[in-house]
Amino acid sequence: MKYDIIVLGSGPGGYVTAIRAAQLGFKVAIIEKENLGGICLNWGCIPTKALLKSAQVFDYLKHASDYGLTVEKFDKDFNAVISRSRGVADGMSKGIQFLMKKNKIDVIEGTGKVKPGKKIDVVGKDGKTTEYSADHIIIATGARSRELPNLPQDGKKVIGYRQAMSLSEQPKSMIVVGSGAIGVEFAHFYNAMGTEVTIVEFMSNIVPVEDEDISKQFERSLKKAGIKIMTNASVEKVDTSGNGVKATVKTSKGEEILEADIVLSAVGIKSNIENIGLEEVGIATDRDKIVVNPYYQTNIPGYYAIGDVVPGQALAHVASAEGILCVEKIAGLHVEPIDYGNVPGCTYATPEIASVGLTEKQAREKGYELKIGKFPFSASGKAKAAGTPDGFVKVIFDAKYGEWLGCHMIGSGVTDMIAEAVVARKLETTGHEIIKSIHPHPTMSEAIMEAAADAYGEVIHL
Repeated sequence: MKYDIIVLGSGPGGYVTAIRAAQLGFKVAIIEKENLGGICLNWGCIPTKALLKSAQVFDYLKHASDYGLTVEKFDKDFNAVISRSRGVADGMSKGIQFLMKKNKIDVIEGTGKVKPGKKIDVVGKDGKTTEYSADHIIIATGARSRELPNLPQDGKKVIGYRQAMSLSEQPKSMIVVGSGAIGVEFAHFYNAMGTEVTIVEFMSNIVPVEDEDISKQFERSLKKAGIKIMTNASVEKVDTSGNGVKATVKTSKGEEILEADIVLSAVGIKSNIENIGLEEVGIATDRDKIVVNPYYQTNIPGYYAIGDVVPGQALAHVASAEGILCVEKIAGLHVEPIDYGNVPGCTYATPEIASVGLTEKQAREKGYELKIGKFPFSASGKAKAAGTPDGFVKVIFDAKYGEWLGCHMIGSGVTDMIAEAVVARKLETTGHEIIKSIHPHPTMSEAIMEAAADAYGEVIHL
């Protein structure tokens, strides 16, 4: 069978690419070996948000009296929480099936392998191999949980994110290795459910990619919630021979042995670039990534790659944007390369974190003279009324030209606020333009205006 475009992988990179290609009039097929929607939809971004919502509601029940309410009796049903999350994922996956039909995209189930001459072999569930060809082949095979040599995952006692989402029973204690978004989201969920959680982070700060002020605030919040945190620490080995796990942790003070039911390894991801035919076709790779130009073309004409298999932030929204750009370029539309310096990052623990652009440290290293503004949510009427006064908005401007260099937020619902900063930076907005844009009151979002006003010494509510 011959197509215009075949996409290998149907995560938020692959399926979005296929839909945009179909909109542009191409005849499209997508190959998926497991579930439409990929990891993000089935085992990542979406079902974790369902778990975190259950944790939030449970937390509300614990603090009902703070809101003048009496709840006599409440408890959690761990298995029901897990099954709600799975239900949300299944519903979304069916949604993608509908979109494939609507856009007349052929879904080919099986494991694909690219071949020279713009062909792909697909091994179906029945073990039969079928060959497909296309003018353009787009690789969007994503990534998986990275395994450390001294922390091999057995799926029972040492687990990755995938098992963490569907444990048959709740562990009493858990060690989370790594404090990026995946690590802290699970740490928060299990802690809220009543599991004793310890985070072990190799770097000196938790959520190490974030601005230091955010990291410090976040650490305070997690400790207040009862999560133990060890920074500048690494798990050297794990012993799974007994009932639970004994982890040997190296710290600045020497070695410590931690005991827990389960260890969750959240130390990053590994690209799925093995056994997909790259070597046979001659597609160049470098350090676990496929090498592409700004339009996602590989070194072999007719073959492209997007998402977690190429350099850049390994995020769902980045993969989608790359895929759209890639097919628009194939269609001959005028497209501009992605600005990876203006990609927002979100972490959905409690409090939430959202950020875009440079951190204060990065901006200083680049030699900018800075105007920095901060507005705490403790001064926000909306946050106080909602009972969520923890956190702040921090904005960083270039003092010379007024350019908005970075925006960093921590607090309730900030992941739904960051887009303002992304759009404003895209439009090259200055601090004064933000101050003069009237924000609605009382909202969490007006804290961005107040923080900008603080940077310029005009803040009203501080």
